[in-house]
Amino acid sequence: MNLPNLLTLSRIVMIPVFVVIFYLPVEWSYIVSASIFALAGMTDWLDGYLARKLNQSTPFGAFLDPVADKLMVAVALAVLIEEHSAALLTIPATVIIGREIVISALREWMAEMGSRASVAVSYIGKIKTTAQMAAIVGLLAFPPGQTLAYVAIALLYVAAVLTLWSMILYLKAAWKDLFPEAE
Repeated sequence: MNLPNLLTLSRIVMIPVFVVIFYLPVEWSYIVSASIFALAGMTDWLDGYLARKLNQSTPFGAFLDPVADKLMVAVALAVLIEEHSAALLTIPATVIIGREIVISALREWMAEMGSRASVAVSYIGKIKTTAQMAAIVGLLAFPPGQTLAYVAIALLYVAAVLTLWSMILYLKAAWKDLFPEAE
């Protein structure tokens, strides 16, 4: 167990804390749950940076990091879907969650095929993640109906479009392995 892996595990531990605080019937629950999510996002960047900088990459960390990311994002989007109870937010949120499931399955399958590198994280994926994290922090910080909540929803749509774009790029990269008979 090293510092990057502990940071990754901390994101998973933050999930139930985040949910409990989000649902507390107090005015400050929005900003504190948004802060917890933002902290989780920062630990995501920090654990990767430290793993590379300190040469502490491990198979456990490589497995756990994307799991922690996807769990945190899916849980945050799920509570936001329930909180907003509107198709306006549900549509991009389900696109994002659905894409994560598809790409996770694709990466796992490609790893079994020995072609994991062809579905590595792309630059578009990094932009998508940034937009997605900013949108979720905004949606958590500002209750439904506030102007800044609508700005965050617009940013979530940007993230959803980038999500679809990056998924297409991943599928295109894996196409020859998915459909070898088409070659």
